[in-house]
Order: sequence, then structure tokens, then C-alpha cells
Amino acid sequence: MQHGPAVRRRKLGAELRALRTGAGLTSGEAARLVGWHQSKVSRIETGASGVKPADVRLLLDAYGVQDSQLRELLLVLAGSDEGGGRHHWWHAYRGVLPPTYRDFISLESQASAMRTLETSVVPGLLQTPEYARAVTRAAVGGLDDAADERLDALVAVRLARQDVLHGDPPLQLSAVLDEAVLRREIGGPAVMARQLRRLMEAARLPQVRLQVLPFAAGEHIGITGPFVIFSFSRTSDLDVVVLDHLTSSLYLERKEDLQAYTEAFNALRIHALSPEESLDYIAAIGGGA
Repeated sequence: MQHGPAVRRRKLGAELRALRTGAGLTSGEAARLVGWHQSKVSRIETGASGVKPADVRLLLDAYGVQDSQLRELLLVLAGSDEGGGRHHWWHAYRGVLPPTYRDFISLESQASAMRTLETSVVPGLLQTPEYARAVTRAAVGGLDDAADERLDALVAVRLARQDVLHGDPPLQLSAVLDEAVLRREIGGPAVMARQLRRLMEAARLPQVRLQVLPFAAGEHIGITGPFVIFSFSRTSDLDVVVLDHLTSSLYLERKEDLQAYTEAFNALRIHALSPEESLDYIAAIGGGA
């Protein structure tokens, strides 16, 4: 269990090591190609030290990596601000976003799929502006002008994150929502009614699979709390589980952790209502919303 930066360093290092061996190079040969000492290559591959995006680019060139999406993903893991489209937009909000949140967004922006269990609130990618504001206000608190400005920025970030669902290709989102998510009135009745309608609209998108875990399901494996699993199409070695806490996020990268949470999510999907039943369930709670 590690914080985001440490996980990203190790994952980046492991991927660079795999690319080097795939290119048929020893660490010493790779070091000579880029004009470094062998120890630098070793430190990067073990995640013992950080690596600049420019150095990653040198290694990728030396290893003959031409896959543009893989290159961009690895450069993002190294902290690159470069790239186009929906990537890197969050750097404009660097002053208000804690590092762990920036790490989360960078992974979300590059992931091909996201599986999430939510037990308290609607997933950020599916929130309406009014709901997002109410949730964020409860999280950050404060009523002064400075707090209101930060609130505006954080809500803007949350809404901008939703672009991943409409990218090319879009993020594939599979979400299991505890019934408490639908019952907890956040922002007042009107805000909640609009949020439930938004969930119904999202559930009809081909890239979104939404399932409700009703109270009638009783105790379940996800009762200990929400989690997110990010998956990457270019390499499963970068898959990671994220556990969100009040002041930080923790990242689980071990294969046994990934397997345990994947199995837990699959079990939750089995116990949850089907997507079609879930849509009817949300409509019933919203009074036909």
C-alpha cells in the first residue's frame, strides 16, 4: 500500500525494464546508448529514484518504442505536462488540487476502464453540477470568499473530469452503487431529482454499466468502503486499486491486491441488480424521474 507517486515510479520503472529486455538490451547497454551510468538505469527501473520525462523519452527512443499511446502514458507517469486532447488539463488547477488528487486524475485520464464501488455518493464522473457543488462544499467546508473560490475551482475540476466518458475512445465505466447513494438527499429534493435523472441518462450510454446494490441484498463484501480499480489497455502491469480517504488516497498495486479487489467487484456485480433492473430501480426511487 503506497501513495500515488511511489506507485507510479515503481510501475514506470517496471514497464521500462520490460521494454528494455524486450529490446534485447542489458541495463549496461541501455545506459551506454543514452550516455548514462548503469546505476541510473537500475535506480529508475526499481523505482528507487524519480525520472524526468525527458529521460523517459530518451529510453523509449533507445528501445525503439513507437506506440504513441504507450509513450504518452509512460510520460504522464513521469510527470509530463505535454500532450493534447483531454490530457493534462488539470495542471491549470495545480494550486487548489492536492497531489494525491492530481495523481488520481492523471490515472483516470489515461485509463481505458474504471470499476468503482460507491457506498455514499454518486461517482464524480456522473454528478450534476449542483450535486457536485453540494458534495464538495460538505468536503471542504468554509464560507468565506477564499473558500468559495476554491469551491468553484474544485467543482470545475470535477465536471471537467467527466470528459473522459466522451473521449476517443471513451473511458469504460462500470459502477456498483449501494442503495444509500440513491437515498441520501444531497443538495435538497430538486438537486437530488436532477441527479437521479442524470444517472438514468448515463446508464443508457454504451460506455457506462451502472448497477444498484439494494438494501435487500444485506451484508456484502463491499460494506467496508468504496474503491476504484483503474485498468490500462496497453499494459495490465499499470492496473491499480485506489482507496480514498478524507486527507489522502492510497494505491494498491500488488497482484494479490488487484486480484482480491477484482474478485470483490465481480461478486458485487453478481449480487447487484442487472443494469436494466437498476434503471427501473432508480426511476422508482426518483418517482419516475
